[in-house]
Formats: sequence, C-alpha cells, structure tokens
Amino acid sequence: MKLPSAEQLGRELEQLTQQMADPFTVKQPARLRELVGQHRQKKELLIVLERRERAVRELAEVGEIMASEQGELSRLARQDKERLEREISSLDEYIEDIMVPRDPRDGRDAVLEIRAGAGGEEAALFVGELFRAYSRYAEIHSWRVHTVSSSPSEQGGFKEIIAEIQGSDVFGTLKYERGVQRVQRVPETEKQGRIHTSTVTVVVLPQAEEIDIEIRPEDLRIDTYRASSAGGQHVNKTSSAVRITHLPTNTVVSVQDERSQHKNKARAMSILRARLLDAQEEERQAKETSERRAQVGTGDRSEKVRTYNFPQDRITDHRIKKSWGNIAGVMEGEIDDIFETLKEAGKALHR
Repeated sequence: MKLPSAEQLGRELEQLTQQMADPFTVKQPARLRELVGQHRQKKELLIVLERRERAVRELAEVGEIMASEQGELSRLARQDKERLEREISSLDEYIEDIMVPRDPRDGRDAVLEIRAGAGGEEAALFVGELFRAYSRYAEIHSWRVHTVSSSPSEQGGFKEIIAEIQGSDVFGTLKYERGVQRVQRVPETEKQGRIHTSTVTVVVLPQAEEIDIEIRPEDLRIDTYRASSAGGQHVNKTSSAVRITHLPTNTVVSVQDERSQHKNKARAMSILRARLLDAQEEERQAKETSERRAQVGTGDRSEKVRTYNFPQDRITDHRIKKSWGNIAGVMEGEIDDIFETLKEAGKALHR
C-alpha cells in the first residue's frame, strides 16, 4: 500500500476547500456534499498519517539508542520499539480502511421505492412495515423523509411507496437494501397457523442533479390529472397530479402528494433523473467484474438479499450469510448493526 505524505495530503485538502467555496459548486448541493465527504475522509486520513509519521521518526530514534547504549537504557528502548511497531501496524490497518475507494454518490440524498411482490395483501402489509422501519431509522439519525407517492392496499398496506430521503450519507447507508426482501410469518388472517412467504422489492437510487444527466424537453410527455385519495375522493378540484413519461426509455413517474402542480412536477423530474442515472450506472456496472462493484452482491433488483423470519426472530442477509435477531427492534428503526456490517463487507471487496 503506497501512502501519500502528510504534506501532499495537505495540498489536496486545500484544493478541496477551494472547490467547496467556489460559487458554482455552492449551487450544486449534490456536488457540494460529495466534496464535503471527500474533505472529511482526507482530513481523517491526514490526522492518522501525521501520527504514523511521528511514530516512524520515534522508532528511528529508538533504533539509534539501541545501537549505542546498553543496560537499562537499552532495555527501555527495546520496550519502546515494540510499542511503536504495534502502533504503526495498528495505524496501517486504520489507514487501509480509510483509503478504501469511496463511492462518490454515497453522500447523496436518495429516492426509496418499495413495492409489493409475491404474497398479495401480506406483501403489501410488509411494504408499509418496512417503510416505517426506514422512516424510524431516518428519524433517529435526523434524516428527512418525504413521501412522494403511495398506492394503499385494501387491508391497510401499500402496493407501492416512493419517498425522497435527505440527510447525511443517505445513499451510502441505504444502497445495500436494494433487491428482493422476503418475509416469513403467520398472517393475521391465517386460521390454521401456517407460515406464509411473501416478498417486496426495494430500490434505492441516488438523487441526481440536472448536470448529471441531460433530459431534453422534446423527450418528455407531461400529463396532469386530479389527485385522489385511497378512498377515491379528490384531494382537490384542480389537476395538480403530474405524470411524466420519458419517451426514449418509456420511464414513467407519477407524483400527486403535493397540492401544487409545480411542486409535483419538480419532484417527478427529480425521481425521473434518479431513475435514468441509475439505468446508466447499471449499464456501466454490467461491463465490470463483480470484484470491482461497489455494492455487496450485484445490486440487481431481482436479487434475493434478505429474509425476515418472524417465528424464529431471525433476519438473514443472504449475500454475506449473516443473521441477526430482534426483528421487533429492527422494525422500530434499530438497523445500525445490519447497515454497518454491510458497509464493512462492501469495503472488503476493495481491499
């Protein structure tokens, strides 16, 4: 592992500070968050590198003492040598972890989409429960969650929920949730106590800025219609709901959460950019080997990533073959242990 010098890293930090202060960068929130993340990573690395360089200098001085002295002074020097070697080895491990390539999108806000799969109403109920778990986690970590659209089911679940989540390192934290998640439990309507298996699909997209992807106005068809509630009653009497179709890819986004047509259109465009950017990223990743991918597993929407087994109080992530208990706690947003384990597994791919 080739380490940069503290002096070199200091110069890179100065350059990042200048970029962060640039008026053009300030107008691009996503780019600014990326630079802030890079600055934080390099600042942490600089602190550790300076500690390592001091330890290396002290080790050299100790070596000179051992070569020229004898008796008690030499014995103490040997003890210092062993201590410094352990410290340097520990710092090297820490530096290796810090220097793992960071996905530049990790610091971005995210679009979260959860849809019911196999299992009918039971799947729809789990969509709502999983969304609540993510929302509770967001609340605990001071993230902001805005529901963009939802499609309620007959028994209180959701066929689909789409939300925007804003905060620190949202995409970097949630990106490993992408894929098919299974739930195994006895539904409340099951009279014979049989365990049912249902699935939901989770998609996590990094928020995209206008500069990330070009969308030509002539490639869009924009329709407006009256927003309606789950009971079929009109939320308002104006055509505030917006449906945008990207004609080249036939990507459709509908938003009706806001009463303002202007706000709904802005949110629909934001989600459209995120989906189109994600499609480009999938195409790029398809050309790379699995060892170079940033996510655990393929990140494909059809990949089975996790199972929630309620009768056995067990959550199993199939990509890293690890299980946890405390489903009740996880459903209340206590997901840190799972997220951190997946982050470490993702870093291991690049070591």
